[in-house]
Amino acid sequence: MTRPGPEPQWGTSGNAMVPRMRLLLVEDNPTMQATLQRALSRRGLEVTAVGDGLAALAQWRARPPDAVVLDLSLPGLDGLEVLQEARRSGLRTPVLILTARGTVGDRVLGLNAGADDYLPKPFDLDELEARLRALLRRSAETSPLKMPSSTIETGAIRYEKESGAIYLRGEVMEFTPRELALMHALLAQPGHAVAKERLYELVFPGQLDVQYEAVEVVVYRLRKKLAGTGLTLMTLRGLGYLLKAEA
Repeated sequence: MTRPGPEPQWGTSGNAMVPRMRLLLVEDNPTMQATLQRALSRRGLEVTAVGDGLAALAQWRARPPDAVVLDLSLPGLDGLEVLQEARRSGLRTPVLILTARGTVGDRVLGLNAGADDYLPKPFDLDELEARLRALLRRSAETSPLKMPSSTIETGAIRYEKESGAIYLRGEVMEFTPRELALMHALLAQPGHAVAKERLYELVFPGQLDVQYEAVEVVVYRLRKKLAGTGLTLMTLRGLGYLLKAEA
């Protein structure tokens, strides 16, 4: 890890991040953890640091942060297991994986598990800061969870804003991270079309190598899961997709 230069404060105007954004740092190496916590705190973040997977999940659930920096090699629960369990329980916090595992296969595993970005070790603190800023800015600008009501009900489905969980007749529905991201976007505006481009940004954030047509694959899988829920996932040519309650 290279030594950074002067440490600027995080931006506070326009769409940039406001001070004291809450970051959960999950890193089991005590030296690395202390160095990152100190450096990121000086750059204006409120950093909570934990060193194992079980503690990370407990802290994440107890006080959801604005972003998570997650190492993969952890005691207790592996980082991928932490991420998968968090996404299964409806935690949608942006996650940046930080790890010495630098292979393409590990990167793909992390992204498929629900990570939003990936930075291999060794890394530069300036790059880590820039990536976190981009994650938080994108989350603030595009998050479908920013709704006036804490609960949305349509058909037989109930969407809880705070947890991100989606229920079918009182039971939590199981979705992959990409399916859940698409459902969140559609449920944020039930009865209104959401453009395919917007869905692409939410379902495949930062993955420029993924074609727009990949959204159609996620839509296809969701249609099968929504059978019998009282909702229809419709394609409106030239407009996008919408969820419509069946008559």
